[in-house]
Amino acid sequence: MPAHDEAAGIAPVIRALLPQLAPTDRLIVIADNCSDDTGAVAAACSAEVVVRIDPTRRGKGYALDHGVRHLASSPPEVVVVVDADCVVHDGALDAVARTCAQTKRPTQALYLMQAPRDAALRQRMAQFAWAVRNQVRPSGWRRFGWPCQLMGTGMAFPWPLIATAALASGSIVEDMKLGIDLAGMGAPPEFCPDALVTSTFPDTSNAVLTQRTRWEHGHLAMIAAKALPLLWRGVATAKPALIAMALDLSVPPLAVLVLMLSMLTLAAVLLALAGGSAVPLAMALLALGLTAVATGLAWHRVGRSIVSFAELLSAPTYALVKIPIYVRLFTARQRQWIRTKRDGDR
Repeated sequence: MPAHDEAAGIAPVIRALLPQLAPTDRLIVIADNCSDDTGAVAAACSAEVVVRIDPTRRGKGYALDHGVRHLASSPPEVVVVVDADCVVHDGALDAVARTCAQTKRPTQALYLMQAPRDAALRQRMAQFAWAVRNQVRPSGWRRFGWPCQLMGTGMAFPWPLIATAALASGSIVEDMKLGIDLAGMGAPPEFCPDALVTSTFPDTSNAVLTQRTRWEHGHLAMIAAKALPLLWRGVATAKPALIAMALDLSVPPLAVLVLMLSMLTLAAVLLALAGGSAVPLAMALLALGLTAVATGLAWHRVGRSIVSFAELLSAPTYALVKIPIYVRLFTARQRQWIRTKRDGDR
């Protein structure tokens, strides 16, 4: 459990995990560059604490690397990674660890973000978009026997894989990068929908902006850097798992996808009005229509308890609100890991 300044909320997370541990299991908290009492709080809750201080190398990847090296003297069969601000639901730890041990592959639990009670529509739309990305898509991929992306928490790894993985990175989407790296090593991640892990979106606008900027800038940067090389490698080596991961990686965040298709449709309309071919317009409208249908089906499956149908129709407005985040991708792209402030922070 990598933890940076999590003293305010780490205790209940640890207490929820302890009953799920077997007598031979170890719960290790990496107190990483902490300026508070994270280590002391974790130790008081019966966790094994490893302190890491290196202000020049900050980020979750470095913390994970430190924890793995700590385990090297007495390595376990399976290493499970959970964040210090999430809820690991009953049975999830056992389910994800057993799946990992059986398949000998990295295993990802179902990880969902939840909006705070009485949250505004914007946050509930974010919760729905998260469910599409982390539940609907990997569930569909799993039906075809294809892998999923790693999602940051609720991840299990066979020791031989995690011990040799390149973890020490300042990437702001270190989980996504790790999943792609492991797939390239012949071990694409497996989705385990029976293991549920949840977190709650922060309830302050600044914290939400920081979190979303990190996720979306990191995701878009990863698409630009990894999608085509991964796809080419999959085609060249005739490995469907790599092709599937590349195609899944290439799907941008839902708001970006809606904006891109809307702009493409507008450009096709202008082309047609100027006397050009109507084929681009037909293709753009088809893509936009298929996206709308797919979003509606996903809403029917997992979103009805999150947003109403009338609220779903406001999705284009939700996308427009996020334009400043995407503008900053070109003007002030976030490249370094920044911790999201929690509700209990001062």
